[in-house]
Amino acid sequence: EYKISSFEQRLMNEIEFRLERTPVDESDDEIQHDEIPTGKCIAPIFDKRLKHFRVTEGSPVTFTCKIVGIPVPKVYWFKDGKQISKRNEHCKMQREGDGTCSLHIESTTSDDDGNYTIMAANPQGRISCSGHLMVQSLPIRSRLSTAGQSHRGRSRMQERDKEPLQERFFRPHFLQAPGDMVAHEGRLCRLDCKVSGLPPPELTWLLKGQPVLPDASHKMLVRETGVHSLLIDPLTQRDAGTYTCVATNKTGQNSFSLELTVVAKEVKKAPVILEKLQNCGVPEGHPVRLECRVIGMPPPVFFWKKDNDTIPFTRERI
Repeated sequence: EYKISSFEQRLMNEIEFRLERTPVDESDDEIQHDEIPTGKCIAPIFDKRLKHFRVTEGSPVTFTCKIVGIPVPKVYWFKDGKQISKRNEHCKMQREGDGTCSLHIESTTSDDDGNYTIMAANPQGRISCSGHLMVQSLPIRSRLSTAGQSHRGRSRMQERDKEPLQERFFRPHFLQAPGDMVAHEGRLCRLDCKVSGLPPPELTWLLKGQPVLPDASHKMLVRETGVHSLLIDPLTQRDAGTYTCVATNKTGQNSFSLELTVVAKEVKKAPVILEKLQNCGVPEGHPVRLECRVIGMPPPVFFWKKDNDTIPFTRERI
């Protein structure tokens, strides 16, 4: 792995900008977007991006990234802006259930040197990232030595691949998830959920389709009981909206959504009498109604008095 120059970075940015705005050949993925889910659509997001590699000729290399989105995005691979077909036996492309995508070259040549780009797309949008591969040639003597070592290394890898796999995997499943919530501005808000799965899923929180990043007022916690929490303190009007929690592991992903409504902070205001009590006279034995109108925040508590003595609420006649 190595860092590329600013010129190479600008070149890759130019390729990504162009690819995200031009038509592409149909993806070789089995993913179909004929039936689009309602209420849970999320544009593709890179949970892990491609890196840049420098290798010697004949060495293997693997580009890896991780993509999440709802519906599951289609992926397209490119080299120097030209789409790579899945029928290409030299570049082997794979995709796992948790959204991890990889492009593997078993034995690199000088022709493999260049910029590799992956683009993810669903009905909500497109996103892409790139990695640069620099292939360096070796002297003839070194190439012969490396070829022998590579052959022995592959033999050992093949032996390991033949070992039986005992581990079992389970898709993420939410055991506990909150429903729509109403919370007050300026207070603490806590969204709790509990998820099962093997290997243990990773959780991503989204607000209106954008990732919620940890900062001074947003924290993600995991308790010993396995409960995941998103803590917001203090809550502001910007925190209102549709939250989606996406759980992913190598077998797949699951998600739930909820609507968070933020009640505006109360403005305190002393009681004000808008309409005062009026003097009145009635014959003895007739009913009488005395009225006034008062406003205040929070709503005031009222006390009635007659000749400066408090009138108890228990009296049935008044």
